[in-house]
Amino acid sequence: MDSNNDEALDIIITNVVATFRTRCHLNLRTIALEGNNVIHKPESGKVLMKLRKPKITASIWSSGKIICTGATSEMDAKLGARRLARCLQKLGFKVRFSAFKVVNVLAVCSMPFSVQLIDFTKKNRPIASYEPELHPAAIYRIKHLKATIQVFSTGSITVTGPNVQNVATAVEEIYPLLFECKKPLCK
Repeated sequence: MDSNNDEALDIIITNVVATFRTRCHLNLRTIALEGNNVIHKPESGKVLMKLRKPKITASIWSSGKIICTGATSEMDAKLGARRLARCLQKLGFKVRFSAFKVVNVLAVCSMPFSVQLIDFTKKNRPIASYEPELHPAAIYRIKHLKATIQVFSTGSITVTGPNVQNVATAVEEIYPLLFECKKPLCK
């Protein structure tokens, strides 16, 4: 962060994707017929189950692999995954909650200034790319954090990373680079 500007940036987590295994085979037809808030997708070989609190959507495969999306924190993702396992236990499956892992976190953040995307891309050429014909944002990849950042000219950024800590670190790393390329204020 810039020493002259002690403004804190709000990083808003919009989606957390997590996976876990049930360590048992699941009968998708039984889940579809007896479960609540369930959509059966036989053409793709999965069942979608939605929970209201925490608000998540789970893709369930017969092998026992489950992917949960839509949580707004890592704790909500874990709580939702455990609630989902409990729902499957109540349907009569011998579910054991195992191999829980957060695989992706999506967050948005707004800088207190606008950004000159062409200057930003020129200064950070090997790891930043900007194709205005294809997408309105410049894309910046931080390999050691496994994070990808989309920078828009308004100063809004979208960060994708493997966990919340890496997302926060990515925002801290890109802030000085964006500050160098901020648009001057109009009079």
